[in-house]
Amino acid sequence: MTDPRRVLVTGASSGIGRASALALARTGASLILVSRSQTALAEVARECVELGASAQVVVADVSDAAAVTRAFAEATRNGILHGVIHSAAVLSYGRFEQVPAEVFDQSIRTTLLGTANVSRSALEVFGHQGDRGSLVVIGSLLGKIATPYMSSYVTAKWGVHGLVRTLQIEARSTPGIRISLVSPGGVDTPVYLQAGTYLARHGRPPPPVDPPEKVADAAVAALQHPRRERYVGIANGVVVAGFRFLPTVFDTLVSPLMRLGGLSGSQVSATPGNVFEPQPEGESLRSEWRRWGGRR
Repeated sequence: MTDPRRVLVTGASSGIGRASALALARTGASLILVSRSQTALAEVARECVELGASAQVVVADVSDAAAVTRAFAEATRNGILHGVIHSAAVLSYGRFEQVPAEVFDQSIRTTLLGTANVSRSALEVFGHQGDRGSLVVIGSLLGKIATPYMSSYVTAKWGVHGLVRTLQIEARSTPGIRISLVSPGGVDTPVYLQAGTYLARHGRPPPPVDPPEKVADAAVAALQHPRRERYVGIANGVVVAGFRFLPTVFDTLVSPLMRLGGLSGSQVSATPGNVFEPQPEGESLRSEWRRWGGRR
C-alpha cells in the first residue's frame, strides 16, 4: 500500500497484531487499533504515529459481539474501511479435563466466536461499501493438526479454518470482497507466557520459531494480494503431512516432542492468564524466544 488506507487490526496490542499495525504504519495507513488493553494500545498508537501513520484506539473484547459492532462503527465513522487483519486470540494449556470449563469456554469464545464476530461485522461493512474490502484472518498450524495440552486452541483454530474456508466459498459471489487465511507455526510472541496454564509450566513456541514481523508481512501482503491461504513456517508442510498420512507415528511422537519443545522448564502456579482479563504488563511485540525454542 502506497496510498493511505483505513485498516482495522484486532489483537493490535501484542505479538502478530502489533507487528501488523507497525508494518501498516510504515505504509502511511490510517489505522484502527483494537484490543482489550487501553494502556498497551496507546503505546502501539504512539509507535504508529511516529512511523507516519494515523492511529485510532478502540478498546473492545472480540468475544463480545456488541463491542465488535461498536468498534467497526468507530472504524467507519470517517471513511471507507479498506481492510481488516484479525489476530486476537487467547489460549490455555493443560490436559483437557484439567482445564476449568469456564477457562476452556472463554478461550473458545475469544478465538473462534471472536473470529465470527469480527468476520460478521467486516462483511456487513464491506457489503455497505458496495461489496468492497479485504479480510485477513490469522490462523495457525494448529488449525490443521492436533497436539496435547492445547485443546482449547486446537479446537478453536480448527473452527477458525473451517469458518474462513466457508466464507471464501461464499465470497465467490461477491468478488470485491477478498478473504485470506495466514497460517503460522511457532512465532516469537508473548502469547505463550500470557496464556492460562494448568500444567505447572508455561508454553513456548515450538521450533523453528519465526519473528512476528514475518507473519505480519504475510498478513499485509494478503490485504493487497489475497490468497486462499499463506503459510509461514518452513516445517509446516512436513508436520501437516505427518499428521494426515502417518497418524500412528505422529500420535506416538507428538507428546514427547511437545514436552521437549513446546513447554518451558520453569515451574508456575495454575493460572487463567489473560483468558478473562488483559495483562498489559506482559503485552509486547515479542518475548525474545530463541529460534530453537529457548528464551533469552
